[in-house]
Amino acid sequence: MTRSRSATASGTRLFAAYAAASLVPVVVLGAVLSSGSRQDAVDRALEYGRAQAAVVEETAIAPALRGQDLGTGLTAAERERLQMATDLAVFRGSILRLRLRDFTGAVLFADDGARGPEAALPDYPAGEDVAPSTGAAFTTAAAGGTDVALLDGDGLAVGRMIRVLQPIVADTSGRSIGVLELLLPYDTVAAEVEAATTRTHWRLGAGLGVLYVVLAGISWSTTRRLRRQAAQAEHDALHDPLTGLANRELFARRVAAELERGAPGAVVLVDLDRFKEVNDTLGHHAGDQLLVEVGRRLAATVRGEDTVARLGGDEFGLLLPGMDDGAAARDLVLRVSDALAAETVVEGVPLAVEASCGIAVFPADATDVETLMTCADAAMYQGKRGATGVVVFDPRAAAPTAHSPSLQHDVRRALEDGDLRLHYQPQVDLASGRTVGVEALLRWQHPVRGLIGPGDFLPALEQSGVMGALTEWVLRRALADCAAWTAAGEDWTVSVNVSVRNLETPGFAATVARLAAEAGVAPPRLHIEVTETALPADLAAAAACLAELTAAGFGAALDDFGVGFASLSHLRSLTLTEVKADRAFVTGVDVSAEDAAVVRALVELAHGLGLSVCAEGVETPEVAAWLRAVGCDRAQGWLFSRPRPWPELSRAAAGVSAPSVEVLA
Repeated sequence: MTRSRSATASGTRLFAAYAAASLVPVVVLGAVLSSGSRQDAVDRALEYGRAQAAVVEETAIAPALRGQDLGTGLTAAERERLQMATDLAVFRGSILRLRLRDFTGAVLFADDGARGPEAALPDYPAGEDVAPSTGAAFTTAAAGGTDVALLDGDGLAVGRMIRVLQPIVADTSGRSIGVLELLLPYDTVAAEVEAATTRTHWRLGAGLGVLYVVLAGISWSTTRRLRRQAAQAEHDALHDPLTGLANRELFARRVAAELERGAPGAVVLVDLDRFKEVNDTLGHHAGDQLLVEVGRRLAATVRGEDTVARLGGDEFGLLLPGMDDGAAARDLVLRVSDALAAETVVEGVPLAVEASCGIAVFPADATDVETLMTCADAAMYQGKRGATGVVVFDPRAAAPTAHSPSLQHDVRRALEDGDLRLHYQPQVDLASGRTVGVEALLRWQHPVRGLIGPGDFLPALEQSGVMGALTEWVLRRALADCAAWTAAGEDWTVSVNVSVRNLETPGFAATVARLAAEAGVAPPRLHIEVTETALPADLAAAAACLAELTAAGFGAALDDFGVGFASLSHLRSLTLTEVKADRAFVTGVDVSAEDAAVVRALVELAHGLGLSVCAEGVETPEVAAWLRAVGCDRAQGWLFSRPRPWPELSRAAAGVSAPSVEVLA
């Protein structure tokens, strides 16, 4: 709610700023147009004066003179006609002053009777003398032009006025005979112009007002749309698109906020049991429907102040503020579990949802988000192994779990920080005693637990997104080491044990070929191993990938052969170059007739199929001698060397030819 109000206030401020900014150009535009309209009004007034003078000259002055040349003066009859012609206009006030001048500037006729050179209109405003000796305007009129000006009426009690000087043409010859000088009242024209200007200003103001309103409307609409888009983007970034619940990021933020407040509470991780079976049997669409229903039931069961989140896959999280002990939280989570267990129908199939729930209480169990989630995760996996499925974290019972999502995070961090290692164990050719291959074994140099073997963490990663990146890292490292020992004079080859999940990944064979080419290692120098016990019932994808690898020249070995349920079927279905006899049979061949019979049959079967055999777990010379006698091709075990970094392998043990990486066992 606070974030929403903040976004609204921010949007309002943005709109106000935009509205104020858009008002400035509108005002400036209005001022410019207004100024232009006033200038247009003055120009119209001057044009009116020009037209009025032309009318007076053509209709009154010229007919009264009848072609008379003003250079010879005017007769009494001509003055009388001029007086009669101009009296009406002057009387009506349309003309303030009227003068007829000859080209010397002398007044030959005036409406007020003034005449002679002395009639230079001393009642003109200061500086507006039109005497021919000084007046540029008179000179223009004498030359045949017309001069119009707007003057202040300082000497006349009539306000502003329009002065017009124009030539007098009294006959058809078009010859100018003198200068007509008129003073016209500006007030009448100004009133009309002012009215027109006012109307223009109103129309201009209305237009600009409408424009501003339109701009403001566009601004408001744009601001609202941007605000909605920003809010939607923020919502999408913090919510699960399928269920609409909070996602892992928002869940972590809210947990962190509760921890920062210092108030007690509980975090619950909820993991659906056998959800993969729903996806595999009914399809992913049904799985999505089930997830939506689970999210709805979780939200309907918890309290209003609680947070329900989908953390990914089939894992959900609950934040329960105010739960100050595990017992209270457990009571609520049991109700949640009961609500989930109620039967639901998905794609016409009735289902009962079962879930494992782990509860961690803060601040008792942890005071940071990551540790708190780890505690809840550990409790959840205890729940998977328990009877109730709902477990409160107990540090005394919470042994590290290999299945923890936090472990996946730690492995990713180990990849980034360079904490993973490859150790190699020689594979010896039993006929010559020479090492012809090494098996590369993955180790994790954990900052707390020390050197960890693959069995402690790889099973947890089998179905995770970390597996692809981890396998690629192992391939790169093993191939780089192979190139290094080849440059040092050793002819060892290298094999990498990969997950069935890798074999089922589209393009995996092409990835292996690319990595080998980048490292400069020829395909026959790399063997890919897959564990027989991990093979799925449907071998199609794995078989196709192995066939593609062997076609490219890479070796392919079946590891732990003999301990699975369909070994003979696997030998027939998969394109292989080698089988590895499991140590469970190998270690007792010299003392157990049953183990000896199994291994002897395995060797004969593999050779009959054109495959070589490598025995694992050879620890005594007697076992090695027995294997050599039955025709086993290669062997590896502590009799020859413990796994170690390749530079430390002794020259005596290093006749190595095919390093195999047991990364995913």
